[in-house]
Amino acid sequence: MKTLAKETTPQGETLFIRFMKVHVINKHGCPLMPTTPRKARLLLKSGKAKIVGRDPFTIQLVYGSSGYTQPVDLGIDAGYENIGFSAVNEKEELIGGELKMLKGVSERVTEKRKYRRTRRNRLRYRKPRFSNRKRKEGWLAPSIQHKLDTHHHLIDKICRILPVKNVTIEVAAFDIQKIKNPKIEGEQYQYGEQYGFDNLREYILHRDGHKCQNPNCKNKADHPILQVHHLGFWKNPPDRTDRPANLITLCTKCHTAKNHQKKGFLLGWEPKLKSFKGETFMTMVRWRLTEEGRYESTFGYITKGKRRELEMEKSHYNDAFIIAGGTTQTRVVKPLMLEQIRCNKRSLEQFYDAKYRDSRDGEIRSGSELSSGRRTRSIKLNSENLRQYRAHKVSPGRRAIKKKRYPYKQRDLVLFEGKAYEVVGMQNLGTRLSLKPDANSKTKYKTAALSKVKPLKRRGGICEQQA
Repeated sequence: MKTLAKETTPQGETLFIRFMKVHVINKHGCPLMPTTPRKARLLLKSGKAKIVGRDPFTIQLVYGSSGYTQPVDLGIDAGYENIGFSAVNEKEELIGGELKMLKGVSERVTEKRKYRRTRRNRLRYRKPRFSNRKRKEGWLAPSIQHKLDTHHHLIDKICRILPVKNVTIEVAAFDIQKIKNPKIEGEQYQYGEQYGFDNLREYILHRDGHKCQNPNCKNKADHPILQVHHLGFWKNPPDRTDRPANLITLCTKCHTAKNHQKKGFLLGWEPKLKSFKGETFMTMVRWRLTEEGRYESTFGYITKGKRRELEMEKSHYNDAFIIAGGTTQTRVVKPLMLEQIRCNKRSLEQFYDAKYRDSRDGEIRSGSELSSGRRTRSIKLNSENLRQYRAHKVSPGRRAIKKKRYPYKQRDLVLFEGKAYEVVGMQNLGTRLSLKPDANSKTKYKTAALSKVKPLKRRGGICEQQA
């Protein structure tokens, strides 16, 4: 079956179906089982269905149906920048792919705080209100809350087009509770002592990037054999505990009896271990997803073992396929690669700094770069005064206030001169557009009048990545 089909609806709208399955919902909005592109074209041509979504392609029936569905399991590989997803039933994979999350949330919050403080400083007699705000129980920082909301939005989006019965999320690469409490009770007793050690070993190897941590390692093997070494074996009394802080990854050529002796480098060796700040950051999101009891959880070392058995490559959507319970099901022809795009720039105010000619080298720099260097009231903490190098002002600073909503925003697709372009921004009070040129173009941006372009696709939220 072809992975790309082109058809025209009765309304004259051209549609492209890139995937093996077209998702279907009934006239009441409840999800049904996906259908083939051929049947979807027939339904659209006959007027029995209408298009309600494109990422992924989804149609809605306008007549009654039996509503028969099969149970579908959804697997989510939660991540810091990318989320893998896959939905399977007993026979095949119905959808699978990755979502690239939006970046820069923390930077935008900082920018918003800067503008807010500037506005408040202009109100000389404003009443202080720094203690009238309270944080609700379970509050998360905006950057963490954004990642949590994105996971929920993706799961809800898939559940709206597929009859999902179970959702399983990979909450961590290893079982941290098992590491802290090796005597944990439950059915894990049946796995034996080696099962618990593999869990700890997986954590150490993952933390050290599956590489020998000896900076002077001379092992040139393509796939060196790795072992876990106890750092405190030489202390008095010896520290041979299985704490992660006492374990490190070494290859078999470095982890030898000779290197444990007096002249060996392991005696007295206390290297700095890698921090898991990013992993801890994501752990907050992963556990928050499963703490309400709506979704089931699994661990990365279980996924990794099954992936090796199936001889599959490491990827987010392959991991999600295994998390969903996939084994021998037919895979999708092409993974659905999604990205998260900012829906709207809510800031009404934009500040453009003044530009000056630097007398030292003649370059043009902003006023903030050639500042006075003052940071606090303490003169000792101030840096060099660079204002003395401002030769002359090239352009004055200004504040731009957005007074209306423009018809296009960044990342929208428009048709200009018979070609599709991505919108970079609006110019001249919304009368012209700045377009992203072709890869072979020598110009940085291409401009076009608003009256000469036609909209192709509004892009915002979770949508398909552009080639």
